[in-house]
Amino acid sequence: MAASGAGGANPPVRLRRDAQRNRDLLLTTARDLFARHGLDVPLDQIAKEAGVGNATLYRHFPTREALVAEVFADAATLLGDAGAQALADEDAWGAVERYFERIFELVAADRGINDLVTQAIPTVPGMIEISRRNAETVGVLVARAQQQGTMRTDVVTMDLLFMLGPLCRALPATTDLRPDLWRRYLALLLDGFRTRATHPLPVPPIGEEHLDKMFADLWEADGPGA
Repeated sequence: MAASGAGGANPPVRLRRDAQRNRDLLLTTARDLFARHGLDVPLDQIAKEAGVGNATLYRHFPTREALVAEVFADAATLLGDAGAQALADEDAWGAVERYFERIFELVAADRGINDLVTQAIPTVPGMIEISRRNAETVGVLVARAQQQGTMRTDVVTMDLLFMLGPLCRALPATTDLRPDLWRRYLALLLDGFRTRATHPLPVPPIGEEHLDKMFADLWEADGPGA
């Protein structure tokens, strides 16, 4: 009887371990595919590359939004930490620069995070809160910089968000060309908000011969066949 009881107790433990293993495989695979191809990667491709069936994927993550939220939970934390650090900085203009540099570092390195930030998908759990906190952080930094005399007083929070969004969105097309190219255009854009635009641009400009290809690649990547 004792042996029978022990045998009956083991299978559920194995099932729980298998379920955790499958869940971890799905998250790891989704994270990699999202980072390389964006959030529109077919779910059946994620399941196939993770080595599990579609039913297993949907058992753990009933919707794409649930999977996205789980994959990028760490990214949400990183964005929140960047905002908290910026708000704790007494130098408002320096805080503006460092805050957006951190965001651009994240979105330049990961197409999935880029999609998440630039599309602000409201059905992804926590996304509305992330967008709200980002706007609040930028608003506080803008007000402080204007009070300190380092940002022009005729701009508002939405000006920064409106102009920085498209620049973020263009980053996937520049990654292979020059991973740090975004630093030049972020610096150039932010200089337009300065009381004095005297900040030196950190990296050389993109060559004219690359511009059309860069945007062609971006639109192709965003198209229905991506």
